[in-house]
Amino acid sequence: MEHPYGYIKDNKVFLKGFLGKPDREIGEVKEDEPSTIAYFEDRFAQIQEKVEKLKKDIEENQNKGSFLMKLIHLRDSLYESDALGDFVPMIEELNGLEEYLNEIIQANRAKNLEIKKGLIQEAEALKDDTDWKETAQAFKDLKMRWIKTGPVEKELEEEIENQFQEAVQHFFENRRHFFEGMALQAEENIKVYESLVVQAREAHDLPDAKMAFEISKKIQKEWKSAGKVPAEKRQPLWDEFSKLNNRIFSKYKRTLNPGPQMHPREVMKKVETLTEEIKKLAGKDTSPELIARAKEIQQEWRKLPPRKPKDANLLARSFQFFSDIVFEKAFLDKLVHGKYADFDQKSEMEQNQIKTALLRDLLHRDQTEYETAQNNSNNFQVRSSDFEIIMKKKLFGLKRKVDVKNYVLKQLSQK
Repeated sequence: MEHPYGYIKDNKVFLKGFLGKPDREIGEVKEDEPSTIAYFEDRFAQIQEKVEKLKKDIEENQNKGSFLMKLIHLRDSLYESDALGDFVPMIEELNGLEEYLNEIIQANRAKNLEIKKGLIQEAEALKDDTDWKETAQAFKDLKMRWIKTGPVEKELEEEIENQFQEAVQHFFENRRHFFEGMALQAEENIKVYESLVVQAREAHDLPDAKMAFEISKKIQKEWKSAGKVPAEKRQPLWDEFSKLNNRIFSKYKRTLNPGPQMHPREVMKKVETLTEEIKKLAGKDTSPELIARAKEIQQEWRKLPPRKPKDANLLARSFQFFSDIVFEKAFLDKLVHGKYADFDQKSEMEQNQIKTALLRDLLHRDQTEYETAQNNSNNFQVRSSDFEIIMKKKLFGLKRKVDVKNYVLKQLSQK
């Protein structure tokens, strides 16, 4: 049976060759020849519908170039389609559409190239900007516009992409180096602030109020010129630093305005009385009333003239030592009650055991700190008179902390 575009031979269905292609078997007779021919004609009609739909999609869509590959695949499939009909006009029409789409794509790629060159110029203009926050946002906007811009000619694609990415990376590398440098500098600056706090502590403990005041003025100037650090790290250091310097200044002011003069004999009598009373408190168990009285005694001591008779030196050390014992015992009592809610319900023996164990741990820490400070002091190559005084004062303070804890341990062992 013959057909304008095929035929049936030996119960096989053939499509006549076209556009240089030979005749091709596309199927076989299933029931009868007319129904078989109608089946393959229907298949051709379905292919025509696909072509028409593609043409309509291209016509109605703004981004026409996106249909190029679909068109090519459809056209190439026509050469292998198992259907009966005139494929040549469809193929020629699709060839024309392909040329049309290629022209659009070429025009779009030329336009995309101009847009991307403009984006590269913008990136180049921004890449050395140091307004990190605003410029980083500008680069994010640029990258978004770059992504939304279509492709350029393939032979230019790598070159254009590299130019844009180099400008982007240049800015973000500069920003990274800047913040890394700031972080490192902040770490160094924190060390400076910490060192100044240590110097303020040491100056605060100096017996010579004038020398302490001079050191305070010097380190306050250094504080003002120290570099930036994050506020959350600087604030705690500043709180302690300013408190210490305020105390140094107050102490210095008292030396300038000592108040009513006391006869040395009166001073000695008062020193003896206050020392004896604080010593008695140091021998008792701690209580809120006892601590309140100890604070009152300290206030009375501060009212004494800064310059005391030489005979008062030993008593002054005793006063400080026993004052430390009173407050060390109060601290220990607070610590054990914090760790053991049922501390008051325990036997006296258990209470002493708990306090002893805890105090030994604190003593070990202070002993280690004292020995470390001693070693550090011995290892310093360059020394000055100020340094010697500060180190001696520091070592004396650490040694007193050790002695105080040993004294309290001895009291506990005698219970």
